[in-house]
Amino acid sequence: MKIINLRDYYPFYQSDFFVEVPDEIVELLTQFNRKEHADFERRRVHKAYYSLDAGDNIEKDVVLLVLSPEEIYERKLNRRELYAAINSLPEKQAKRIYAHFFLGMSKTEIARTEGVGESTIRDSINRGLKNIEKFMKKFFYTPAKSPQKSAD
Repeated sequence: MKIINLRDYYPFYQSDFFVEVPDEIVELLTQFNRKEHADFERRRVHKAYYSLDAGDNIEKDVVLLVLSPEEIYERKLNRRELYAAINSLPEKQAKRIYAHFFLGMSKTEIARTEGVGESTIRDSINRGLKNIEKFMKKFFYTPAKSPQKSAD
């Protein structure tokens, strides 16, 4: 038998209230506190301050991102531009980038299927990403031509 303070377990107790309880109860209370603390830390670390077990679907609506028509259109344009950038690459680079980023294949798996070294794949993907970056910069950052001033 152990003595516990009920104020530690029940927040509405304003003063200390000690009771003697069996060891099994103390162990269960300790396990509950540990699990509650672990759940709190998991929510804190993952910033998961929502619950999906409520029946009114409010939490579900918070978790599921509802995009505006403008955001949907912008994402569609961005995706189209990304595919255009990938299509501008040499065929091998495009296939390797597609396999790695879209199909989720590791660089080792790609090297094994193509029968080349992993460093070759790594270098090819890195060059491809740099080429995509150049393409996107050229696509997005083309300076608008300013009107010519007429010499009067």
